[in-house]
Amino acid sequence: MLRPYRRVAVGALISLLLVSATSLLGPWLLEITIDQGIRGRNANALAWAAAGLVGAAAVRGGFGFLQGYWGEVAGQGVAYDLRNHVYGKLQRLSFSYHDRAQTGQLLARMTSDVEVVRQFVGLGFLQFVSAVSLLIGSGIVLFALEWRLAFAALAVVPLIAAVVARFVSRIRPGFLKAQEVLATLNVVLQENIAGARIVRGFAAEDREQTRYAQVNDRLLDSWLGLIRAFATTFPLIFFLANLGTLAVFWYGGRLVATGDLSLGRLVAFNGYLALLLMPLFILGGLGAMLSRASASAARIFEVIDAEVEVADRPGARPLRDVRGAVRFEGVRFRYPGAEQEVLAGVDFEAAPGETVAILGRTGSGKSTIINLLPRFYDVTAGRVLVDEQDVRDLTLDSLRGAIGIVLQESVLFSGSIRDNIAFGKPDATDEQVQAAARAAQAHEFIADLPEGYGSLVGERGVGLSGGQRQRLAIARAILVDPRILILDDATSAVDAATERRIQAALDGLLEGRTALVIAQRIATVQRADRILVLEDGVVAAEGSHDDLVASSPIYAEIVASQLVDDTPFAEPV
Repeated sequence: MLRPYRRVAVGALISLLLVSATSLLGPWLLEITIDQGIRGRNANALAWAAAGLVGAAAVRGGFGFLQGYWGEVAGQGVAYDLRNHVYGKLQRLSFSYHDRAQTGQLLARMTSDVEVVRQFVGLGFLQFVSAVSLLIGSGIVLFALEWRLAFAALAVVPLIAAVVARFVSRIRPGFLKAQEVLATLNVVLQENIAGARIVRGFAAEDREQTRYAQVNDRLLDSWLGLIRAFATTFPLIFFLANLGTLAVFWYGGRLVATGDLSLGRLVAFNGYLALLLMPLFILGGLGAMLSRASASAARIFEVIDAEVEVADRPGARPLRDVRGAVRFEGVRFRYPGAEQEVLAGVDFEAAPGETVAILGRTGSGKSTIINLLPRFYDVTAGRVLVDEQDVRDLTLDSLRGAIGIVLQESVLFSGSIRDNIAFGKPDATDEQVQAAARAAQAHEFIADLPEGYGSLVGERGVGLSGGQRQRLAIARAILVDPRILILDDATSAVDAATERRIQAALDGLLEGRTALVIAQRIATVQRADRILVLEDGVVAAEGSHDDLVASSPIYAEIVASQLVDDTPFAEPV
């Protein structure tokens, strides 16, 4: 992930190494200050050492700024790319993945997990390199200065390293658990915000507050466990480090007293020892940061590396000159993870320009059929063909570009009404957008809005009625001028009068186009050229409305129990 930013990353690394190098000059200059300047009463040595300290501090400050700035640029770049990678992958992942994933979990990975990785890349990684370079450099200098003191001082380093290693091994599972609980908290929050009207409607505020508090308690417990690990580890590291310092002063003091070591060198040695011990403290903290970043990165790459189950096959060809012939041949389908098939051998065809209504009891597989045609899922067995071509052999873009879809739940995006209608054809002219709105019986209510087609749509279409949202969704499908239409109970959210106006517009739109329609209104069903009745995952009956009423008990039962009779009452004479 750092490769596109290798220049600034290398610049930050070089700056960091120079900062470490100038840090190693400090104790040596102190030795000169004490031994030659103060004890030797040499004013020139004292002045040069003081100037060296000031210069080293200036160089360290300048390169420290560059290291911090370039490191942050690299970290922000990696975070930028990660967000784009995850978002792009979410656009391509199959519906089966989204069926299993929770929105709050995905949001947590896009936000908090990416931020954790950014912090490590921009700061933690460079600090790690700095700590290692200081550790090696100061260790070499310690042995060069006084090897006997070095052995005495470094006796505690293996103990400190063991404590740090144990801490890192314990902390990673804790961070992973904390990130997962945080994601669960986001799920509860997202569900509550999205379902605010339901919560209020059922007076469930206190119960929802309790549910949120329970997950929040788990998050608190997770973090308290991590805090306890920090609280018990770092005091022990400081204690061991102080033992090393004590050994240096005890043994070094004896060497100074006997004249085997100068006072300045002892002070310098202690300075280098501090430079040696400081990286160990940093590495302990970085171990925690690395563990957290590793846990977050694993969660991020679970999305990035997820298999795209429905994708273009090698050699897939575009669908051209679409006529609109649709055929299902022995189609069987089972949702991922399910034990029972939803479709158990469906066979039917729709000729170009034919409207086929699909009816059935709840769970009979109506929606599954219309999900298989645009390849939201792939069949378990059998084939779905468009113009005698298996949809799996066609490119997804060309297949879905030939299909217009209006689902039962009309989803609108934040933005203007015009942008929502032109969602499938962003380059549409204003005249084309308005023509589609008129065909969907939406122009009249749009014109009455203060900003007309420029009026902003609230989140999820809040501020518009269900019927208005549905008409905008129909206009969106009309605008792309598809050869094949899928209408999933598209007029369920409008009243009978509006439904008749929309149906009149759709009659003109459907001319010459193939349509698969799931309907709940008798008028919609009666307009279909053919009706399919699904039962237990197979086509139990098909024919016209009158034929099925006479021949199919299942259809007659559905008509009596499910379909809405919106035939207007005759006006009194």
